[in-house]
Amino acid sequence: MTVVEPLPVRPPGTAADILARARALAPVLRDRAEEIERARRLPADVVELLRDTGVFRMGFSRDRGGPELTSAEQTEVIEALAYGDAGAGWCAMIGSDTGLYASFLDPAVAEEMFPSLDMATAGLLFPNGRAEIVPGGYRLTGRWQFGSGVTHADWVVSGAFLYRDGKPEPGADGSPHDSILLMVPKADVEVLDTWHTTGLAGSGSCDYTITDVFVPAAHTLTFAEVRGGSGPLAQPEVHMRNMPGVALGVARAALDHATDAAVAAGREDDYRTQTTIAECEGDFAATREGVYGALRRQHEVLSAGGTLDDLTARERAALPLSRRHAFRTARSIVTRLYDLVQTTAIYRPSPLDRWLRDTTTMCQHIVAQDRILQTAGAHLLGGRPAFPLALGITAARR
Repeated sequence: MTVVEPLPVRPPGTAADILARARALAPVLRDRAEEIERARRLPADVVELLRDTGVFRMGFSRDRGGPELTSAEQTEVIEALAYGDAGAGWCAMIGSDTGLYASFLDPAVAEEMFPSLDMATAGLLFPNGRAEIVPGGYRLTGRWQFGSGVTHADWVVSGAFLYRDGKPEPGADGSPHDSILLMVPKADVEVLDTWHTTGLAGSGSCDYTITDVFVPAAHTLTFAEVRGGSGPLAQPEVHMRNMPGVALGVARAALDHATDAAVAAGREDDYRTQTTIAECEGDFAATREGVYGALRRQHEVLSAGGTLDDLTARERAALPLSRRHAFRTARSIVTRLYDLVQTTAIYRPSPLDRWLRDTTTMCQHIVAQDRILQTAGAHLLGGRPAFPLALGITAARR
């Protein structure tokens, strides 16, 4: 078993610190990947190991004492953790949204809700719940799926349609039914053990319910309204940017595993092995550069004081397209390597067997669907995107 050296007591303060800790933890996660998958959630001590890397704090602004990693730096950290285990990488990606959500809350409220920068958030943003408007806030009830990391989260954020006196509340933008995101302490959430899936078992993405819980208005947010902070991370689609790190980390792990296995088997001069490894490496390199190139360009514009609207149509479309492509390419790479390794890949706990199931499962996420192609294509053509938030487009709100 891989032994990790004790981490420094001091909290990580820079991107380099957090990335170094993530890379040091990856071999430990690899050793425990089978255990994590069997548990169908992250063991409590693994959660604390992730917390110690600083991954949950990396989205907090410097004004709050956070490291304020760029989206590209965040993606590198998630990539490093997913290289060890896909489920851990996925939970790290979801949990790291805490500091990003803080930008959409009043600063004083965010400070009270997150006294520690190392708190994790989970939840489903789609409006599956019902939020009845009451004095001072809302009464929230509903059931949500795909609560990745909900088994260890500190706060749970959930989407809900608004109601007033039992009737749907129309949106200020003319929509017949308004919605909002509400943040609830984990103690007010019931987790349902539903996560029996093809892959990404370790993410613990269980269903959960919230029943008639009062949520103060101050604990709600929409991505159309930035209440605290500014700059590249205070943007409506910020929570989707580091997602490709999971796919890239798994693809890199599979490539390294298959390459090492080929060398150990003396297949360095086998034509099929050479061409498959080279083809997969080429696809990985191009895909990874597509992700980081789009993120770098976005950061360049936003850090100079621009907005998402200052990106060209192609630059803006490159963000969701590179994200989708990373997920689909990771699955393709793992599938080709699985075929290359042949019968040894089918025996559990072969990591290729697990990675095949993990990449298949992550490709069912909305960011990897054809809906993203339509959204980007519509934006390029001046049409109507099906999923405008992927481009950072939000409806106007009161």
